[in-house]
Amino acid sequence: MKNIMFIAPPAAGKGTQADLVSAKYAIPHISTGDILREKAKEDSEIGNYVKETQASGQLVKDDITLQLLKERLAKDDCKNGFVIEGFPRSLDQAYEYDKVLKKLGYDIGKIIYINIDKKTLEKRITGRRVCEDCNATYNINDKDNSPEVESVCDNCGGKLYQRSDDNLESFNTRFQMYTEKTEPIIDHYRKQNVLVEVDGDDTVENIFKKIDKIINE
Repeated sequence: MKNIMFIAPPAAGKGTQADLVSAKYAIPHISTGDILREKAKEDSEIGNYVKETQASGQLVKDDITLQLLKERLAKDDCKNGFVIEGFPRSLDQAYEYDKVLKKLGYDIGKIIYINIDKKTLEKRITGRRVCEDCNATYNINDKDNSPEVESVCDNCGGKLYQRSDDNLESFNTRFQMYTEKTEPIIDHYRKQNVLVEVDGDDTVENIFKKIDKIINE
């Protein structure tokens, strides 16, 4: 069974790597954000609570998130492993996540920490552009990943735009929160000898090769 967790700062590419691992090993990519969005569509007490909480910009209570995560991990498609990213977001959540795995009879598996310099992440965030038609992503600060024509998608000719939160102020806020909340989680799993660090300042393909090697060690 391959249980993989990705920990990384904002814009480090953990979602992309989780997708690649999920595809290669045919195990589900689990995101608590996706779980909550799906639950918000339900006309139920919890569904309505999640919908209202997200609409107000607040965070869903930990016990609700953990309950929904436990239900997801208990499904048959997780029996042979899963990839999780975006959770836990605090040390308390990490403790509770470990308890959930123990109750389900799962190993913690491997915690892959994608480490990358803050200045590199700033360039990724501020330079990111997304096609409004096909969602293709570019970066004007990276010559190998910039569009051939400024503000025009290479794939479909659609208009490229910058997301509202892809600015330096927003990034600094998110990075500070990550440092305060997530770094203790890194220490938590490092003490358990389940954490492996990967240099994230590389191409998507090369980072995946490193991660694939870790998974198979």
